[in-house]
Amino acid sequence: MPINVTPSLCPRVTTDRITLDDGLQTSVHIARYPRDTVRPKLVVFEKETRLPAWCRENGVTEALVGGFFLRAENKSLGELWIEGIRQPSVAFTAPWDRKRGSLHITDDGLQIDYRHSLPPLPTGDMLQAGPLLVKDGQSLLSNANDDEGFSAAWHQFDSDITDGRHPRAAIGINEEHIFGVVCDGRHSTEAGMTLTEIAQVMANLGCSHALNLDGGGSASLVSGGRLLNTPRSNDQEHPEGRPIFTAIVLG
Repeated sequence: MPINVTPSLCPRVTTDRITLDDGLQTSVHIARYPRDTVRPKLVVFEKETRLPAWCRENGVTEALVGGFFLRAENKSLGELWIEGIRQPSVAFTAPWDRKRGSLHITDDGLQIDYRHSLPPLPTGDMLQAGPLLVKDGQSLLSNANDDEGFSAAWHQFDSDITDGRHPRAAIGINEEHIFGVVCDGRHSTEAGMTLTEIAQVMANLGCSHALNLDGGGSASLVSGGRLLNTPRSNDQEHPEGRPIFTAIVLG
């Protein structure tokens, strides 16, 4: 079903070739949006959906993959709210469900923080993902810590998302901009990134706060109506990305 979107101002889009500490490289795709004119919207799909195709069908030019999901159960993973109404999803394992990073969107603006720091009954839209990558301008993962329990409770995922380099996706903010960021990976010329590495990228961009989103073959960033990155699963390319269940519209 088409949704109403406001035509976005042209974002500043760049693709940077990043050299990692061990000399391997990966491509990082970055879209910067003016925070004073762009209000993100969270979209929940009725069934698993490829983001570029959905964008074309709905006249959306700017969008980013959202949160995690359980493909076998056809359900989103983590707390999920649309316009103040809680949506069906599978909760994160306690006690991590109260801490894991979240994105909260209201008419007054956008917040990225730990779940327990946001309203218990949020107005507007809320997406819980994580881990929180940057808070108050500082990377939270400089010591490869796992304060949100993603390694401890990895059984809710296909694998431990804290382990190794993979394609990653993140959203970040500062006073002036919203940043949609995706890195490539799982290819001989695309190393991907660890959570620590993408946290540092977000901090280097000047984000005051940043949140990790769904990655791997699901990592997708559409800008100008075009998929910027090359989603891959185990060296297999997905030209339209893997089907996902939630997205953040940035137009």
